Amino acid sequence: MSSELRLKKLRGSGGYVMAQISDDQQRKGNLGGPDLFLAPMGRLDTERISKYYCNTCEKDYEGSPKIEYENPNEEVAQNLILQERGQYVCTICGSTIAEYREFQKQNQQAEIGLAKPTASFEQPSPQTIMPASEPAPTQSAVESFSSITGMPVYDSNAKRVGVAKQVGVDSAHKVVLIVTKNDGQDQSVEWSRIKKIGEIILLGDTQATICPRCNFENKQGSKFCETCGNKL
Repeated sequence: MSSELRLKKLRGSGGYVMAQISDDQQRKGNLGGPDLFLAPMGRLDTERISKYYCNTCEKDYEGSPKIEYENPNEEVAQNLILQERGQYVCTICGSTIAEYREFQKQNQQAEIGLAKPTASFEQPSPQTIMPASEPAPTQSAVESFSSITGMPVYDSNAKRVGVAKQVGVDSAHKVVLIVTKNDGQDQSVEWSRIKKIGEIILLGDTQATICPRCNFENKQGSKFCETCGNKL
C-alpha cells in the first residue's frame, strides 16, 4: 500500500480545499463518483492544506481554512459514539466550507446496533418538512438536531440515496431523518427505517408510499400524506 501523499481537490457544501492526502484518506473521501469529499475524512492536518475556495466569497485563498471542533462523546447508536464534530470555516467571511463527524465503536468486535435519537434539540424549523407553498404552522411542527448532518445515506441495495440533512420530529410527532437526495430534493425517512449508523447511514427495506408533493414517506396504502395532506 502506497504511503505517498497526493494533492487532491476535496469538496464541501460551501466550497473546497486543496490538500495532500494519503491513499486511505482518498478511499474515505470517494463516495462513488469522480469527486472526492472532505466530510468523510474528518479533521485534516492544516499544514497539508495548500489553499481553499469559499462559495460565499467566490474567491480562493492560500493556506487552510479555520477548523473548529468539539468532542461531545455522544452515543448516537448502540456501540457507536460521536467522538468529534467540526467544521472548516472561511477565515475571511466565517462561512462553512465543510462539516465533518468522526465516530468510534465502543467495542471493535461487536456490531453497531440501532440508532438513537438525541434528547438535545435546536430551534424549531417547520419549513424543513412543510412544502414552500404551505403556510408555516403556528406551533412547532419540526425540531431538529445535526449530529449526523452530512453523512452519506444508502438503501438496502447499497445504492447511494443522498446525504443526511437533519433529524427532526414531524407534525405527527414522529422522529424522521431528512435526506437530501442525489437530485437535490429533500425526503423524509421514518427513523424506524434506519438499520445502522457507521461511516454511512444504512436504510432498511421499505414499502412506503412517497408523497409527490413533499417527499414524505407514508405507510403503504395511505390515501393522504401524513405531513401535507396531499392525496396519494
